[in-house]
Amino acid sequence: MFLQKLMAYCSLAGIFCFMVGISLTIQILRLICPSLAKKIVLKLGESSTMTQNPNFKFEDWGPTFGSKEFIKTASHHLWMSLGQEAFVGGKAPDSPVVTMKGETKNICKYLNGNRPLVLSFGSCTCPPFIFKLEEFKRLVRDFSDVADFLVVYIAEAHSTDGWAFASNIDISKHQSLEDRLSAAQILVQKEPLCPVVVDEMNDGAAIKYGAMPERLYVLQAGKVVYKGIEGPWGYDPQEVRSFLEKMK
Repeated sequence: MFLQKLMAYCSLAGIFCFMVGISLTIQILRLICPSLAKKIVLKLGESSTMTQNPNFKFEDWGPTFGSKEFIKTASHHLWMSLGQEAFVGGKAPDSPVVTMKGETKNICKYLNGNRPLVLSFGSCTCPPFIFKLEEFKRLVRDFSDVADFLVVYIAEAHSTDGWAFASNIDISKHQSLEDRLSAAQILVQKEPLCPVVVDEMNDGAAIKYGAMPERLYVLQAGKVVYKGIEGPWGYDPQEVRSFLEKMK
């Protein structure tokens, strides 16, 4: 576990350096070569599915890359990830979450014998998470006979009063558990085909699973057996599909 934790820290440090470097580069290029700056941002958007998302134009999200809010939000996500305790082969953090009825329940309570439990962390203001919801639902349909699924609704990735995108759903930062449950209800209405719970207001589950802004896991018998790369670039239901196929 120590080696995995060390590698996670090194990865986070690398991501932070890349984020600062690319932000400075984009800001400078916007002054001297706007077309090249746009090309770089479009490439980043392509890898995170923003360019494929029909609900957004480049003007909705592209200009926000490299902004003060971009750096502030991304840095906060990285800082939270330093507290992650979920590593492949290790014990799954049994973080408390809140059901849509307002009841507190621990994540591992959703484990059913030796059946895998797929955890999907995300929020409605995270466009890649919503864009891939149909792909996640196909995963639930195809593997519900051999695995269980749980969506954990966490803090908003692109709240209206944070790193906001134009044309995105209008949800502000959660100030209370009621706010978070209300936001999660919007996701429930999209029928994810599995239970939806919300993280507590201390973001305990998101921290221990390094889940901001979105992430996928597979747990089995109290252990972490699959850990996806943090989103938006690493949120890949297709990779989970391949993993579950190998487990059959």
